[in-house]
Amino acid sequence: MKVLVASPLDPAAIGILKAEGRLKVVVSNPLEFHTELADCEALIVRSSINVTADVLAQAPQLKVIGRAGVGVDNIDCDAATDRGIVVMNTPGGNATSVAEHTLALILSLARSVPSASASTKAGRWEKKRFLGNEVFGKTLGIIGLGNIGRQVAQRAVPFGMEIVAYDPYVSSDAARDSGVELIDLEPLLARADYLSLHLSLTPETAGMINADTIAKMKDGVRIVNCARGELIDSEALSEAIASGKVGGAALDVYDKEPPAGSPLFTHEQVVATPHIGGATAEAQAKVGIDIAGQVRDFLNSGVVVNAVNTPSVSAEQFRRIAPYLQLAERLGSFVAQTSTGRPVRVKITYFGNFGETDAVLIRNAALSGVLNCFLSERANLVNAFQIARERAIGVSEVRRGLEHFSDSIRLALKTEDIDRTVEGAVFPDGSPRVISVDGIYVEAYLVGSILYVTNKDVPGVVGRLGTVLGANGINISSFALGRGERVSETEPAEAVALIQTDEPLPASVLDRLYRMHAVVFAKAIDL
Repeated sequence: MKVLVASPLDPAAIGILKAEGRLKVVVSNPLEFHTELADCEALIVRSSINVTADVLAQAPQLKVIGRAGVGVDNIDCDAATDRGIVVMNTPGGNATSVAEHTLALILSLARSVPSASASTKAGRWEKKRFLGNEVFGKTLGIIGLGNIGRQVAQRAVPFGMEIVAYDPYVSSDAARDSGVELIDLEPLLARADYLSLHLSLTPETAGMINADTIAKMKDGVRIVNCARGELIDSEALSEAIASGKVGGAALDVYDKEPPAGSPLFTHEQVVATPHIGGATAEAQAKVGIDIAGQVRDFLNSGVVVNAVNTPSVSAEQFRRIAPYLQLAERLGSFVAQTSTGRPVRVKITYFGNFGETDAVLIRNAALSGVLNCFLSERANLVNAFQIARERAIGVSEVRRGLEHFSDSIRLALKTEDIDRTVEGAVFPDGSPRVISVDGIYVEAYLVGSILYVTNKDVPGVVGRLGTVLGANGINISSFALGRGERVSETEPAEAVALIQTDEPLPASVLDRLYRMHAVVFAKAIDL
């Protein structure tokens, strides 16, 4: 079996592949690898090579693509999936390097290392100018307590820093195990002397460091970003540094890269590096060694590790179960998007005749739907259960016989705030649909933009919902209603509405809905 290494790898990684006598290893480069595609069964690349549909068409025998690194933006994963090609990556391979770089930036801010170095090299001796601050006893606020965030916390503790963190999707127990106090965002902003960002870019996190959030921070706070540049409103940060509200910033990532002409670079209090957080010899060697081992194991025994696009099942089994995997994932996304608070436990109930392998895949599909609402690393059919376990999210499974529908799935999510349960089924037309929410029967397609509303079952609610949407130019494509049992003569029953719209709802419309006295909860979700 031919393995084509199209990007530079550490010699130890090449050695892992060559040690397998069954493997023919061809080492090429980004300019010439095309000539070796025709008969290769495995392709290993880094970010410099774009694996497009055209590239895949030149490799009819290709079984697996190994990405030495995390991001797979340079790989057409949809085209790979269509061709039955497994795509693997190496998540976490550079976490240590990024965490160490974060600490280096914190110390650089505390002691003005870059400016002091430039001044000394220029022949000046400005000891009084560069009076620094100790990090000992200071509070480090970490936003995002994933793998990198936890490693930053572990490394900051020996410096005598107090660590507080905000992550709405990490349990309090998991945070305590890392020696971190988990608090809400606003108290963190008010307490932190140093603020370090370690979260993914989503519509909710984009621009989260802005004029409003900066105003809630402690005066003189220092901000560090080794995550994504788009998390910070650069103009607002620049203004805050100029006013003295923010004492300094250390940035490795930018909303535009390269960041030529950034207003932030006019401030001496800004330390800037060119997106090198993960660029260490050790990290680059590790991701190469990791991917070499994964590709070797896949070719030898079919073991799939860190796959981003496919489960480890036969094509026939996948075709049979695919509609239920889609159902489970969308139920997970639905229940996560309609809940608040940190997840504590997920319970999955299978109704019908699902096999053991089916249940594992369905479990992981449901978990990936939940987890992908907030994770930077992509949860999938292979790694979702492991990610949930690492975050101390309990997972339980129950099997039952048939009830109202053949082969339905019930998903219950418990958070530190609420419990939410949703059940769904695959209908004869192959569509995944929700059939109940919190025990209230309501049938709706699980696709597109959906407005989820719970309200008191009193006259006029439906009409007012339609009026608000219509007044804001929102077209309704379907409207599903359900209501629970009335608990007393004086209290109205609880009702649920699932309203599909042609376009996502802006926040202003949700604000209007909450002004309706009967509305208890309203959330725009996207499936």
